[in-house]
Amino acid sequence: MAKSGQARVPTATQQRHLFEVIQQHRHPEKNTAIMQISFKLGLRAQEISLLQIKEIAKVIRAGTDFQLLEIMSLPAAYTKGADAMGRSTSHYQRKTISFDVETFNKVVRQIEKLAKAGADIDPENFYPPVKKHRGKSRDLPMVDPGLRQALIGYLNLRISNGEKLKPSSPLFITQKGGTYSPNTLQEHMALMLRDWAGIEKASSHSGRRSLITNVIHKQKKSVKIAQKIAGHVNPSTTLIYEEPPEEVLEDALVNLE
Repeated sequence: MAKSGQARVPTATQQRHLFEVIQQHRHPEKNTAIMQISFKLGLRAQEISLLQIKEIAKVIRAGTDFQLLEIMSLPAAYTKGADAMGRSTSHYQRKTISFDVETFNKVVRQIEKLAKAGADIDPENFYPPVKKHRGKSRDLPMVDPGLRQALIGYLNLRISNGEKLKPSSPLFITQKGGTYSPNTLQEHMALMLRDWAGIEKASSHSGRRSLITNVIHKQKKSVKIAQKIAGHVNPSTTLIYEEPPEEVLEDALVNLE
């Protein structure tokens, strides 16, 4: 099972149930497309919230038609931790700091000199710089039939509602016609997974974990391929997904003699 704090990886049966139950609620075309991107491309909620139409389709005939692309090119600015388009800025507050021994000794000596000179000492002046996530662009083939069908259906619905598509328009818009914030989309995806589909401990990260787990455990692909799909800068992050999925553990426990 998933470690404490990690999103649950839904079974194949639970995934089918999720997409079935989405059809029983409002805006099934949009919600299906959102969850298809999560489960079939492994995008984070923040990345999904920032997608523009140009990332998945070429707009033609003055916005009254489109051609779905074969490959989604996800900009580095959309990835986790990046201040993409000024819409995902977060206020960072330090909880811990760390120094290597040599740096720590230098800081102590600096503080001693300032103290002897009677100067005011502000601890924040000695904090090491914050390491910011670099963000990583990636190209993701949109080859899954269910994914393509969902995206085509959703964009066709917007056109039939009288909208003229623009390349820079948000791919997913709220009921009021605005853009989703990452937090709002996270909550909405969790609502679909937990409340609508009844998948305990699921979150907006469940689709992403499900895809990467599938690539490593069921398809037996290399960690390098999984890392490329996930957009992880460090392969050690991808290695977390080598933990056996819950359904494998259930199978092992149910067949005990």
